Amino acid sequence: MSKRTSEELSNATEILDPNNLEDGDDEEEVIEGSEFDSASDGTPAVGGDDFMHTNDFRRLFVDFVMVDTLVAMRWLDTKWHKVVEKKLTELKEDEPYGEIIVHGGNDINEDEAYSAARREWMKQVTKVVFLLNITEVGDYACFKASNLVAVDIPEGITIIGRASFAGCIRLKDIKFPNSLTSIGSYSFQGCSSLEQVYLLHTNVLELCQSAFQRCESLREMKVPDSLQKFGTCSYVFWRCSKLVPADIKTYDTEAVVAYLRSIQ
Repeated sequence: MSKRTSEELSNATEILDPNNLEDGDDEEEVIEGSEFDSASDGTPAVGGDDFMHTNDFRRLFVDFVMVDTLVAMRWLDTKWHKVVEKKLTELKEDEPYGEIIVHGGNDINEDEAYSAARREWMKQVTKVVFLLNITEVGDYACFKASNLVAVDIPEGITIIGRASFAGCIRLKDIKFPNSLTSIGSYSFQGCSSLEQVYLLHTNVLELCQSAFQRCESLREMKVPDSLQKFGTCSYVFWRCSKLVPADIKTYDTEAVVAYLRSIQ
């Protein structure tokens, strides 16, 4: 193998040295035969095809890959946070038609929920998209989504917020996750097409006030043994006349739950 000139070795060394990225003023000459001259002891010279087989090349290649990967991850992370931080009240042109994105911590206040623009937009919603790793469905998240027919609430969600699905008059099929522990006030109020609710597999501890109020088609419900609390003033099943016999008052939540457990 032919020996490299001092100038060639110096240039190659400069490229590999991260401290010499600005100027070439401090360039040191590599003397043939010195400890920096790789050709003098039979080791592969720096640069050329032989350089690809050295540890220096491997380290340099790994560094480049890591930098590219980190840049890509940073870009994806930025895009992800833009989605997560998106408000459900922002009616943008790029909003997927007929879909609503649900993420934790984005409660809608009552004034926004009842606004004319919001209610008109919610009429278009036929599908609910839940982002990953959320634990709560926010208040009024799907309020008055009158054309929503089915919802599959994913595992990991523990709380369904206040009035989150209230007024979904065509909602017939709801799948609840095992992780669920609380159903908020008015969560499913006025879901007049809802016929069956299965909670037996869940860890529900609490049904808050009027959670299933005026679900007039509700005829079957399975409740878990974990259920212990009912909201203030209760009325969880008020006007769910198909759920219990006529002699049980639907406003008496404890009596309704006792009856449901007796027939499970």
